[in-house]
Amino acid sequence: METSRRTVLAAAAAAGLTAVAATPGTAHAKEGAKPVKELFGTLADGTKVHRWTLANGGTRMKVLSYGGIVQSLEIPDRHGRYANVSLGFDTLDAYAASSPYFGALIGRYGNRIGGSRFTLDGREYQLSVNDGPNSLHGGAAGFDKRVWDVEPFSGPRGVGLVLRYVSADGEMGYPGRLDTTVTYTLGGNGDWRIDYAATTDRPTVVNLTSHTYFNLAGEGGGDILGHELRLPASRYTPTDATLIPTGELAKVTGTPFDFRHGKPIGRDIRTAHPQLVLAKGFDHNWVLDKGITRAPQYAATLRDPVSGRTMRMATTEPGMQFYSGNFLDGTLHGPSGRTYRQGDGLCLETQHFPDSPNRPDFPSTVLRPGETYRSATVHSFSAR
Repeated sequence: METSRRTVLAAAAAAGLTAVAATPGTAHAKEGAKPVKELFGTLADGTKVHRWTLANGGTRMKVLSYGGIVQSLEIPDRHGRYANVSLGFDTLDAYAASSPYFGALIGRYGNRIGGSRFTLDGREYQLSVNDGPNSLHGGAAGFDKRVWDVEPFSGPRGVGLVLRYVSADGEMGYPGRLDTTVTYTLGGNGDWRIDYAATTDRPTVVNLTSHTYFNLAGEGGGDILGHELRLPASRYTPTDATLIPTGELAKVTGTPFDFRHGKPIGRDIRTAHPQLVLAKGFDHNWVLDKGITRAPQYAATLRDPVSGRTMRMATTEPGMQFYSGNFLDGTLHGPSGRTYRQGDGLCLETQHFPDSPNRPDFPSTVLRPGETYRSATVHSFSAR
């Protein structure tokens, strides 16, 4: 029997858990109030990085101006007990030195572009090479390593942040000046919505996403292999040895990649399927049956049976990259003090397909002057 969001919040309130947990040097944010700003740290070049704390509808979030990083995302379990369900660090130095994109905004191009190059309108562009022969998540200094301008808001539609960044023509090899705006909104029901928008002054390619690592048992709470995942996708894009799509849209039927009816992530992850061997687990793009939509439509459900925490996702995007944390190797640790090992977190990245600039049969990621790139993804939380 599902516990309603209202019941969970009432239990949390009874336990005195409606305000952001108090820790030394941490700002507080009241439910539905304007987000609270504090200094988080200073980069080597002297740039100050701030952290914003916001809370609404029973969901709490902390966001950095560096990389638009979601440092923490707190939601209650079936008993109203809160936990941070996103992986990350407690210092700016750790994010700047060794983060595998924990919680970050990704751009200009989420996922991989094969050979770190593409051709647009007859001209070839050489991109930053940072993943074997390929360009990953926008290159060596993508949007995840930039300091964004942040403006808070609160009102009838919720509380949140408007993040803005201008990427110069030629940055990481991409053509055109790209004006990017990303809006994080916590609605009155606790939903976390991300709205992306971008314009350019020259033809370019754009594929923005969020790279939050989720563990619904709580950060540092063990692996996600017992989490149940459902993806309404009849096909996926197999990859070569460097994780670049081969161009095939393969059927999931009869393979470990069939999550259409939901199943524990660990059920098939060690199957000797060639694609799982290549990626050391799941690190693939699923072709959502819904395709591209004007408004966000259902795209995934993730549930932790132990805590009861459930996250339902909706998006306008045609693809979902499910990454099962294969390359976490125990060398990093989060605020809990526990190390992050393989499978201790997972990513569900809403997106257009990897290497689309080199695959004319994939949905286009080209943006031209006079057009506006738009994308939206909604995360809804409950507990049962």
